[in-house]
Amino acid sequence: MSNPPAQVRYVTVDERSDGQRIDNFLLRELKGVPRTLVYRLLRKGEVRVNKGRAKAGRKLVAGDVVRIPPVRLPNPEKKGEPPEWQIQKLEKSVLYEDNLLLILNKESGLAVHGGSGISFGVIELLRAGRPGEKALELAHRLDRDTSGCLMLAKKRSALRTLQQLQREGSVQKRYLALLAGHWDKDRQQVKLPLKKNTLKSGERVVRVDAQGKDAHTEFRVRQRFAQAMLVEAVLKTGRTHQIRVHAQSLGTPILGDEKYGDEERNREYRRLGLKRLFLHAASLRFPWPEREQGYAFEAPLPTELQTVLDKLDV
Repeated sequence: MSNPPAQVRYVTVDERSDGQRIDNFLLRELKGVPRTLVYRLLRKGEVRVNKGRAKAGRKLVAGDVVRIPPVRLPNPEKKGEPPEWQIQKLEKSVLYEDNLLLILNKESGLAVHGGSGISFGVIELLRAGRPGEKALELAHRLDRDTSGCLMLAKKRSALRTLQQLQREGSVQKRYLALLAGHWDKDRQQVKLPLKKNTLKSGERVVRVDAQGKDAHTEFRVRQRFAQAMLVEAVLKTGRTHQIRVHAQSLGTPILGDEKYGDEERNREYRRLGLKRLFLHAASLRFPWPEREQGYAFEAPLPTELQTVLDKLDV
């Protein structure tokens, strides 16, 4: 069955999308369309808000009218419904839930959203399993290969609060990573700007670049091994692949990192059972309006990573 001819659409922003960025709004409205195409439409001025051009970071307001240009969408029937076992497996990873927030312990290998050949990510699986929760949205992202704490908002007001807290730097995100090699000291402050690049193959890579965005990571050694270090990384900014590229810039890439790591060292650790990126979002901590203690969550180190540590020589 072929797709009907694509036509211009005019969508009025409702309360659910009040405060949402235009790029995220379009990704939801144009399900199945690559992110690169969405940003190209915005750059070319083909998307309009109240008849004016809109940049990717523009925040929508309830009542805005968004012009969405003709885009040929893939046949929705080809995507199908996610298997029930995937939905149930994800539900078992819930660390915490109330009427505002949902915190997951995401497994490595699971993308946070579909696209680029991935049919179902975290958000698609949750929406399929919870059709009544219309406002469910990702509040931040983790790389597909990174495991650990992932924040989602169940209400638009909660999403706005989480986004504001992250802009203010009030959300403490602590990661654990196993790095190849050693440093002379136990602490490192890395402040190097990062810039996203797209290779001819379409692969996205991030490089240290003076023209990039400011990025700041704090590293602290937790345990030293003969050939590696277990470190704690605290994000002061939230750039794409930030910890991975900053670790690489120090000459101590994350083990198991196929994009920014050391191929020879990765092979050595595969023999020890490391078959994934050794990067885990271990904890989240942030204040909350009218909640004196705020929120604090921890995700234990996955068994497959702890098993690798147990095999290492000190």
